[in-house]
Amino acid sequence: MNANLDPLEEKPRRSRVVTRRGFIQAGTTAALTAAAWNRVQGANERVGVGLIGFGLIGKVHARNFKAQPDVRIVGLADTYRPRLEAGAAFIGENVAKYSDFRRLLENKEIDVVIVATPDHWHALMTMMACAAGKDVYVEKPLTLFVREGRWMAEVARRHKRVVQVGTQQRSGLHYQRAREMIRQGKIGQMVSVQCSFYRNVTPGFGNPPDQNPPAELDWDLWLGPTPQRPYNPNRGLYHFRWFWDYSGGQMTNLGHHSLDIVHWCLDLKGPRAVTSAGGRYFLNDNCEVPDLQDTVIEYSGFNAVCQIRECAAGRSQAHTGGLVFHGNQGTLPLTRQGFEVIPDRKENPINIVTRIGEHPVGGPQPVPETGSQRFWTEPHSDSSGSSNEQYIRHVRNFLECVKSRKEPISDLESGHRVSTVCHLANISLRTGRKIRWDSEKEDIPGDSEAAQMLLRPYRKPWDAELRALVRTS
Repeated sequence: MNANLDPLEEKPRRSRVVTRRGFIQAGTTAALTAAAWNRVQGANERVGVGLIGFGLIGKVHARNFKAQPDVRIVGLADTYRPRLEAGAAFIGENVAKYSDFRRLLENKEIDVVIVATPDHWHALMTMMACAAGKDVYVEKPLTLFVREGRWMAEVARRHKRVVQVGTQQRSGLHYQRAREMIRQGKIGQMVSVQCSFYRNVTPGFGNPPDQNPPAELDWDLWLGPTPQRPYNPNRGLYHFRWFWDYSGGQMTNLGHHSLDIVHWCLDLKGPRAVTSAGGRYFLNDNCEVPDLQDTVIEYSGFNAVCQIRECAAGRSQAHTGGLVFHGNQGTLPLTRQGFEVIPDRKENPINIVTRIGEHPVGGPQPVPETGSQRFWTEPHSDSSGSSNEQYIRHVRNFLECVKSRKEPISDLESGHRVSTVCHLANISLRTGRKIRWDSEKEDIPGDSEAAQMLLRPYRKPWDAELRALVRTS
């Protein structure tokens, strides 16, 4: 598929999965929807779940979904045999095992699909699952490139599917309380937001040579729609995140989590412009994404700054430095453990001059600073956060929306817009210039080179699957 050709303009063909199952035919989608969800109308009915991917986050989802009384994990798919076997042992319940996720999508006992794969599979698997009549819980980042998000939204809407994005922080009760305080103006008008992620993994992940893939790994299926590459231990499994073919580095990983909260709290549609600089300067390995990246995101009325360091942890040895909202009356630092409101002092300019030793003669005199009048807002502290609670509540929100057909808290449209900001940051970094963004047209005006990076070609045969799913409205 030509990188400059939007598949929305190509002639659609039926998906192989859809045709073989005979699920989606003209005029039968509504009937399929009603029949499929008769099994999950009541609170006591068990939802059949299919899990694709049993890596780090896949195991978390297996544990949390398995713990729900109205869930039965019916099937598990993974391209790596040891993980498939480990996942089946962990889940139990005679879970069906699939080395090819397409076989999982054919299982009529599966009502919802969890996509917990490397990033490059998120969009296509979600669309194929929607077309197969399944609702989807898909991990973030939602997409590998910008155009995928709009395709996903169109496919999910056409097939009337519920899609939850795995940005579980929105389900945290303290995140919801912090959001309300921000929206109620408890720290005043928004001035700036800081997102920071610091750690030190020096000297890097090494330089293993390209080699034959393990016999237990279906490398071609793992690559999926991305370019054909020789197997390298640093490309497969967890380390996929450090290669542009499969991910956008920490910008689309941890950066996506924080920017999701920024968009959610402030009802943002998109930025006006994004500028990002950095590179892989310090880690000595064969990986590609930056170990140092500084990004400025220009929204209407305020800026967000996202700083990523993989080569210097600073005072914090944690993987995440945190998220901080700065208003003109106070500051609100927010993490998965809690938040606080730190009031700004009411500063009289004359008092500032007096403090530094200047004593105006005949002019305004210092104003006494006493009591609560010294601060613009009231302090507040909340340390009730729990990562485990956030995951579980996110699962429950998804399951309830599967039954009610309501929109989940981390909806697909908002997830697409957050992923877009992360991709724009990486486009800026790779082109070396500011990227201006038209949120309505979802395009980069006046920069054809950068605009071409909003789309990537799918490798055969997955380009045909995409054409079968995505069509003009």
